[in-house]
Amino acid sequence: MDKIKTREEIEDIARQSRQQGKKIVTCNGCFDILHAGHIKFLREAKAQGEILIVAINSDSSVKQNKGPQRPINSEQERAEVLEALEMIDYVTIFNEETPIELLEAIKPHIHANGEEYGEDCIEAPTIKKNGGKIHIIKLKQGYSTTNIIEKISKD
Repeated sequence: MDKIKTREEIEDIARQSRQQGKKIVTCNGCFDILHAGHIKFLREAKAQGEILIVAINSDSSVKQNKGPQRPINSEQERAEVLEALEMIDYVTIFNEETPIELLEAIKPHIHANGEEYGEDCIEAPTIKKNGGKIHIIKLKQGYSTTNIIEKISKD
């Protein structure tokens, strides 16, 4: 399959895809414990264009954002699970706290984001500066990795 790419490979793929006139869609997140909410999100993201690049937070980035107990699954395991999904074209891992630097290099046409972050999400200035748009995806209620972890710890 080999959909997992380094930053350099993703930058080359994005450049070539743009030259070929393909619409690039990006999204990012931890994708720690994959659930139905993620699947809904990824399907809608893919429907926005031809190439879907999913950027996942590295283990150190997840720890910065979610705390020392996370991630549950390593960055390599999370990347391999996402790689198996047909709607995803490429997966890459970023080490920074936010995906801004990566998005600056990819320059996607569309960046999909969950409604909890909204139109004014942290990625918006970078996306819009490069001529792209933010696509907000309504979340599947009751689904989150944090909820799953909390439920397991109560049982």
